[in-house]
Amino acid sequence: MSAGLVALDELKRELAELKDLVGIASLLAWDQQVMMPSGGAAARADQLSTLGRIIHARATSPELGKLLDAAEPVTAGLDPDCDDARLVAVARYDFEKDVKVPADLRAAMTRVSAEFYPVWVEARRESDFGRFLPYLEQTLELKRRYIECMAPVTEPYDALLDDFEQEMTAATVRPIFARLKEVLIPLVRAAAASGAVDDTPLRRQLPVAGLQQMEQRVLARFGFDSAAWRLDTTVHPFETAIAISDIRLTTRYEVDGLESLFSSMHEFGHGLYEHQIAPELDSTPLAHGASLGWHESQSLLWENLIGRGLPFWERFASELTGVFPNELGSLAASDIYAMVNKVNPDFIRVEADETTYNLHVILRFELEQEMLSGELPLAELPQAWNQRMHDYLGIEVPEDRLGVLQDVHWSQGSFGYFPTYSLGHLRASQLWQRISTELTELSEEIRRGEFASLREWLRENVHRHGRKLTPAELQDRVLGGAIDPEPFIARLREKLAGIYGEALVV
Repeated sequence: MSAGLVALDELKRELAELKDLVGIASLLAWDQQVMMPSGGAAARADQLSTLGRIIHARATSPELGKLLDAAEPVTAGLDPDCDDARLVAVARYDFEKDVKVPADLRAAMTRVSAEFYPVWVEARRESDFGRFLPYLEQTLELKRRYIECMAPVTEPYDALLDDFEQEMTAATVRPIFARLKEVLIPLVRAAAASGAVDDTPLRRQLPVAGLQQMEQRVLARFGFDSAAWRLDTTVHPFETAIAISDIRLTTRYEVDGLESLFSSMHEFGHGLYEHQIAPELDSTPLAHGASLGWHESQSLLWENLIGRGLPFWERFASELTGVFPNELGSLAASDIYAMVNKVNPDFIRVEADETTYNLHVILRFELEQEMLSGELPLAELPQAWNQRMHDYLGIEVPEDRLGVLQDVHWSQGSFGYFPTYSLGHLRASQLWQRISTELTELSEEIRRGEFASLREWLRENVHRHGRKLTPAELQDRVLGGAIDPEPFIARLREKLAGIYGEALVV
């Protein structure tokens, strides 16, 4: 065997061990948010910081760089789509990015994130921004140091956005979001003022046992397999893939109506993406979604395109009313469909309807850039948040628990993450256009509670590739062009016209 092939084998073994270490860190983080007693917070911060330092040292070691140097000539002449060629290319990309970050900075970022999470939980519970503020200041200072490591960048925010959506820039995102604001702000005002949809039955507290029963039924139909999946509760719902055969979903029940059901459908989309990555990519850095924007396209497709669609409720309305006969009576599928699509400006992003959702994201995108640049003093963040909620959604935020403290992301240092939600929203609509032309019986299958053909289409066209393709490459191959807000806008207008009437939205 040539020296290059030996190096390639050694590289694969090293990357597999790194993947194992990252999986262990993910398991510790999952446990912190789901199972860990609150008294374990300090020890868990130490554990995650130590593990983060070990992972960073292995990911940036000179030995790994030498293995990459030796393996690259072996894959240089291969088809660029083959697994080995893509593995080496992705490993080189990750290595070159990781080596820019000093070990002490990486450890500090991990530690502050671990320490910040329980502070955020308490600050949110008590609606106490003052308690949140010092940790936010620390986190932003570390992010500024991180950005310096990534220089040169066109603008600072690009270094953070690139962590979640490779090669995406703020300059690309801004005109997309400007178009969404142009359409959505007047649409939200008009629909909210019409009063055409009464969703009172779904604005009440439903028994948790019934919600859990409904979620189990729906997720089982979607493809949830208890041999490889879990569903637990947490403060802020998320999904973690410890491996492609170990998928952890979470939801929460501190909300009214069917929000926990939609949360579970959303996180299922994330989990299915990781679960359907080609098995041969497991134990490699390719065994992950192409980007967070692609990940969100999958979660929002299952939550909104399926879960808020009329065919879905034509299948599940009777099951829902059967679980909640006293609370929901004999609501018809069309009634539930209108209720779950009501334009309802509200405080919480994860509970937002499809029409208002992107305005929540745009607000955060704008504030993150202003915080990062220093244009917005952090002490004034709640006021800036509340003003934009008034300007974009026409509502007054009564307390910070329902405003600036609602999301977990900043406590985790995830600046640059929020835009991927809307990028995923737009990709989901683009995907739906193509899926609808190729799976011509899909609506009837959904009415029968059958989702196998949709899962298979997503596996073949999106999921199996993992990170073999960059976000832009996957965009081009699957959708044939750039991210486009127009399919989402057209689909939204058509849906709302059917619920509210043509005069409102056309």
